[in-house]
Amino acid sequence: MMTGETGLSAPEPEAGVPATRPIRAFLVAYKWSIIMGLAALGATLWATFAYLRGTEVRLETVRRGDLVETVVASGHVESRFRVAIASQMTGTVAQVPVQEGETVRAGQTLLVLGSGELANASTQARGVVAQAEAQMRRMRELSLPAAREAQRSAAASLRGMQAIYDRTATLMRKGFLTRAQFDEAQKNLDVARAQLATASAEVSGAQAGGSDYAVAQSQLGQASAGYAAATSRLAYTRIAAPRDGVLIGRSVEQGTVVTPGQVLMVLAPAGGVQLVMQIDERNLGKLAIGQPALASADAYPGQHFAATIAFINPGIDIARASAAVKLTVPNPPAYLRQDMTVSVDIETARRRTALVLPIAAVHDVLTASPWVLVVQGGRAVRRAVTLGLVGNLQVQILTGLAAGDAVIPATSAIAAGARVHAAAP
Repeated sequence: MMTGETGLSAPEPEAGVPATRPIRAFLVAYKWSIIMGLAALGATLWATFAYLRGTEVRLETVRRGDLVETVVASGHVESRFRVAIASQMTGTVAQVPVQEGETVRAGQTLLVLGSGELANASTQARGVVAQAEAQMRRMRELSLPAAREAQRSAAASLRGMQAIYDRTATLMRKGFLTRAQFDEAQKNLDVARAQLATASAEVSGAQAGGSDYAVAQSQLGQASAGYAAATSRLAYTRIAAPRDGVLIGRSVEQGTVVTPGQVLMVLAPAGGVQLVMQIDERNLGKLAIGQPALASADAYPGQHFAATIAFINPGIDIARASAAVKLTVPNPPAYLRQDMTVSVDIETARRRTALVLPIAAVHDVLTASPWVLVVQGGRAVRRAVTLGLVGNLQVQILTGLAAGDAVIPATSAIAAGARVHAAAP
């Protein structure tokens, strides 16, 4: 080393030592610093590349296709009407031969009340009718013939007394008989006339239209009416199904005391069924009578059946902001049950070869200013669109996009202006 120098210098390589050994020694001494530096450089380069390349997103493409707008709702199954089965009298239930959910036929016994007292009353009333009928037969077969025979006898007696009177009167005028004898003949003639009048009255009363006949006929009518009333009351002890159907409700058991008007069972008549649901009032403008729908029971989600709107309630349920809508089912599947929950897609409009986009790609779909993010120059660009029909999964694009445009889904959390690139398909 030279004298007078102020700095330090690397030692001279020894004779016979390779020139690369100092470099190797340097690398060994500073290897972690070198690795960390290279990693930082690589990270910087990758961050720069990633920034310039942007976020990878899967894009939705605007295309042409058919679009169906539907209103989706849930409701339940009902028969077109239900029959409440009630008793018409007070009584104690003796039998209930049917179960809830059972299919019954018209005329089938549903419930039987205790009928002992009413059966006795019916039998007694039937006896009164039999007595009245016997009285009518007695009048026709005995009283009327006897009265007619008495009338004929009285008429013959009157003719005889008239002849005697005539002879007596002639003899008295000639002086052969006394006044007393004439008076006796007169009296006998008057008696014969009275007897004929009485017999004629009995004949008149005993024949049809007469007073006695009318009384007997009235008695028979009253007895028949009493018997009919007793029979009707007895019939009320047996309650039968008014028509074919399914019992969807039963609230009575053997031994229960029932009163008139008390609902004991509910019958859903066989035949057509309807779907009843509440539709949000915002969708009422889209609905119309006759629109087709596709329904499915929640218990059988994979099986669908057709339905048609048949009724839209003009009134609004203010508590739920909805209106009742009923749909008929022309061919109800066998598995449908009363009050079963169903889901319905009502077709309100259809567009063919429309410009469509998945609804998940549109921001603010339900507002007046929907918009989308499209990719332009590697960046997400906001663009306003005008929508037409809004389906369950897709919407119709009227303006703002063209077929083939790539749109960033609204669920991707990409902000307008961000760098993006399309993900590999």
